[in-house]
Amino acid sequence: MEKRTGYNVTLGFFVASGILILVISLYLIGKNQSMFGSTFHLRARFKNVNGLMAGNNIRYSGIQAGTVNKIAVINDTTIEVDLLIEEEMQPFIRDNAQVSIGNEGLMGNKVVNIIPAPIPGNPIQPGSLLRTAVAVSTDDMMNTLSSSNNNIEVISAGLVQTVNRINESKVLWQILNDTTLPGNLRTSMASLQQATANINRLSADLTAVVSDARAGKGAAGVLLADEQVADQLKQAVANINKASGETVMVLKRLDSIAALTQRGLKEGKGMAHALLDDPAMVTQVKTSLGNVEKGTAAFEQSMEALKHNFLTRGYFKKQEKRRKKDTGK
Repeated sequence: MEKRTGYNVTLGFFVASGILILVISLYLIGKNQSMFGSTFHLRARFKNVNGLMAGNNIRYSGIQAGTVNKIAVINDTTIEVDLLIEEEMQPFIRDNAQVSIGNEGLMGNKVVNIIPAPIPGNPIQPGSLLRTAVAVSTDDMMNTLSSSNNNIEVISAGLVQTVNRINESKVLWQILNDTTLPGNLRTSMASLQQATANINRLSADLTAVVSDARAGKGAAGVLLADEQVADQLKQAVANINKASGETVMVLKRLDSIAALTQRGLKEGKGMAHALLDDPAMVTQVKTSLGNVEKGTAAFEQSMEALKHNFLTRGYFKKQEKRRKKDTGK
């Protein structure tokens, strides 16, 4: 009888332990699924949930905030996710928060992340539809990584070809093995520096000249800054233009006179023809000149006679004295 009683005690102990373990397990599961606490619902809509399932965790700024209640397909481009959020998180979630789907680790289960907005917002209301943000999925990262690997492969092949060409280039190795090349390069750099210094000095001189000219210094400054000189230059240029115009007009007139003279000579008309080609006119001119010479000689004789005439001799002597007095002789 005592032995049977011991068996019953042992059996009761194991049954009580099993019930206790079951209660503790249900409590832990219920706590994780928010079955034993106050909750409220929020909604979010995605084009692709990337393998998200009911029961996956929801985190607000990295803190456990609830679980995914259910997932429903609205249409061919929209999937609505019902979020079961712990009520104690309601005061912290704002209506401008965003929702994205991520991973728990690199290859872990899917998780819904609620990301607070950087600007203040109104408190969230149960049943509200949160805005969604597209997060980078593992598939996108793998695709990008695959594309990067392909690009690296192409770049590596190009680098191999480049290195082979460099190794096979005799000219390049001759240049690299040339011991005089560094000296030549230093000389070239020194010449380049000297040329640069000369250019800088010339630029400084030109700047000084321009500054002096703007300040009205020097010949250039006077020409550029003095308004009177500028007016005189303008007037001189105008006079030159006017003289050029008058010269052109004179030349045109001379051309006209020459043309008329040439035409008169050809036609036997005009004063030029009479003076140059008419023998009678030439004879008359010669006769007139001869008469003028004779008249001049007679006039000189008459004047000489007047000088010796006693009536006019006194006058000529006075004139001679006055002339000597004026000339000092």
